[in-house]
Amino acid sequence: MTAVNELKLAALEKYLSSCIEGFKGPIRAEKFYNGQSNPTFKLTSADGTYVLRRQPPGKLLKSAHAVDREYRIQKALEATPVAVAKMIHLCEDPTIIGSMFYLMEFKQGRIYWDAALPELSETERPAFYRSMNHTLTTLHCVDIKAAGLADYGKPGNYFDRQLGRWCGQYWASETQNIDAMNQLIDWLENALPADDGRLGLVHGDYRLDNLMFHPKKPEIIAVLDWELSTLGHPWADLAYTCMCLRMPQAAGGMSGLLGKDRAALNIPSEKDFVAAYCQQMELGFERIPNWAFYLAFSFFRLAAICQGVAKRAEIGNASNAQAEKIGAMVKPLATFALEIIANEA
Repeated sequence: MTAVNELKLAALEKYLSSCIEGFKGPIRAEKFYNGQSNPTFKLTSADGTYVLRRQPPGKLLKSAHAVDREYRIQKALEATPVAVAKMIHLCEDPTIIGSMFYLMEFKQGRIYWDAALPELSETERPAFYRSMNHTLTTLHCVDIKAAGLADYGKPGNYFDRQLGRWCGQYWASETQNIDAMNQLIDWLENALPADDGRLGLVHGDYRLDNLMFHPKKPEIIAVLDWELSTLGHPWADLAYTCMCLRMPQAAGGMSGLLGKDRAALNIPSEKDFVAAYCQQMELGFERIPNWAFYLAFSFFRLAAICQGVAKRAEIGNASNAQAEKIGAMVKPLATFALEIIANEA
């Protein structure tokens, strides 16, 4: 077992027993192997079950894997209508297990990995997508000042800032020259919309498999994986969610609806999903201006993330066993974006 997939259980047990009231060993750790660029473990102890989420050990890209930010935003959101797991403890001392980590409650629920929701009936599926949409608008309506998150991101044009950040991340982890990515970056730089002043909390990776549903009801009981969260433009989350639903059924560990008959599945179309979001946010329109840019940017950012996973696989500290396959998605993702630009811009 590699360092990224293991925990120093003796040291961890001693530490948690000293700083968490009522914590009792021994502990047993089981890694969640689906997704998670930050390695995530189920901890079973004598007093209960927890989830531990840590930075990968070893050298990391600048600003990546900030589990302290994940802890902060979820802790802040506990006092809002946004469903999150309860935060228990943040350990910023990397000497305990080899990297910074946090502990949170273990919630029992359902996570769906296939966007077509084959486990559900035609009559059940719409409610799950409505819940997904409603939770997104709930997040985007959070009062950032009241939540103590007014400094959670930088001011200014979010997309300009994000484009610069992810170009930097992509070039820092580049393993080969990909012409489609070069073309996409050029287009995004020249098509950048003017800042319209919209600002809110954005999740950054809002998709079906990052949502935990109630065991028996179409209610979201926890939004997971806040690694990419920040203050930014709400439409970035909306476009990213729609991008995920445009993907093939199995694309780098992500499940989309490309080629699926949404009407037959009784899953809302992208047009209806966006219109429902706009109505709940009281935007006064049903179509997002510059929609092709937001979609293309989402594909670009995901491609940059995939390239980072490939780089970590190359140096041996990738959490996901499918890291090389995820890295192979960079060119196809960029190509998807260029097709959107050609057909919809």
